[in-house]
Amino acid sequence: MDCDKCGKPAKVFLTQLVGGQVKKISLCNDCAQDSGVTDPTGFALADMLLAPGSPASAPLAPRPPSSGRRCPECGFTLEDLQRVRRFGCGTCYDTFRSEVDQMIRGMHKGTEHRGKVPDGLYELQMRRQRLEELRQRLESAVEAENYEEAAGIRDEIRELETQGADAGTSR
Repeated sequence: MDCDKCGKPAKVFLTQLVGGQVKKISLCNDCAQDSGVTDPTGFALADMLLAPGSPASAPLAPRPPSSGRRCPECGFTLEDLQRVRRFGCGTCYDTFRSEVDQMIRGMHKGTEHRGKVPDGLYELQMRRQRLEELRQRLESAVEAENYEEAAGIRDEIRELETQGADAGTSR
């Protein structure tokens, strides 16, 4: 798809409901930046769509001058990120990784999302992981013809499977 303003390949696609109708506009990175699209605080899609002439002919609110790095994909700056608290595109994550890591450290215990496991599922998940590990060890022991170790692993697998069956019926 081409930019509605200059005809270059479009990278930014905007959609808004205006007067009960869906209005769409496609812009290249340069036109998006020139129009203020990468600055959500100073951007009004309705102004761009309702302007006379081409859909992107009206320039919008100018961006304040910024210092520092810019995202090579969308032109977003660290100041933009701090002001609007969201990224301009996916490349912003890599561009501002060190700053974002510092922000996250101030809000959370670490910089990696670990997720949460509902009550009762943690034991089930750990049992499944342990069973998978034991089955791999059993296979390796049989391949190595270490049958004594394989028998011990087999017994441990049976015990875990029995515990799992018991836990499933006690609900």
